[in-house]
Amino acid sequence: QECPEKILNQSMEYSLMAGGKRLRPILVIATHELFKKDIEICLPYAIAIEMVHNFSLIHDDLPGIDNDDFRHGKLTNHKKFNEATAILAGDSLLNNAYIIISKDLQQSLKESKTEKNQEEILNNKIKVFNEFSNAVDRMIAGEYVDTEYEGKQISSDYLEYMHENKTGALIKASVRIGAILANADEKDLNKLTDYAEKIGLAFQIKDDILSEIGNEKELGKPVGNDKARGKCTYV
Repeated sequence: QECPEKILNQSMEYSLMAGGKRLRPILVIATHELFKKDIEICLPYAIAIEMVHNFSLIHDDLPGIDNDDFRHGKLTNHKKFNEATAILAGDSLLNNAYIIISKDLQQSLKESKTEKNQEEILNNKIKVFNEFSNAVDRMIAGEYVDTEYEGKQISSDYLEYMHENKTGALIKASVRIGAILANADEKDLNKLTDYAEKIGLAFQIKDDILSEIGNEKELGKPVGNDKARGKCTYV
């Protein structure tokens, strides 16, 4: 739309619609489908998770963090637009994720006053909001450890801590959010949490390996940057 911040909106769209695996929203939906087929209930949260993921990628690529030029085979956001716009596009994607969730909570609150079965749904969505917020917090903490230990020796415990937060937190939240919205019991939730923690670390280990020996054309991003920057990786 025509507005003073039109370029900012284009910058947000550029990263959000650039492609990628959509792993996190798929996990939200697929986990929900293990218990219930009404996936519409979890779509706002799947979208919000993907927005947060893209916020993290935009900021991750900035000169002050990973200083990458390409992502998904395209110029990174700050290269396509500029650094200031990229920072604000990331901020705006994060904020818009919360706007989507807050609108959904508002709608559920209205419905809970007229329909009895909606109260349980609202309670689950409030749990999910807490789950979502904590995952964002942990992702940022993991990213900090990544930047702080660049070029330094790191212990195996800190390396695992970094990755289970930086990469694993959103993946774990995606699985748990899908299950909580489907009203999964505690036993199933614990099993799914264990599963999600393992695939979160496996995902990062594979990413670290591909960063060393992957095919740049297939990956859509440079290979060897982690080593050049002295990043702490599993490799």
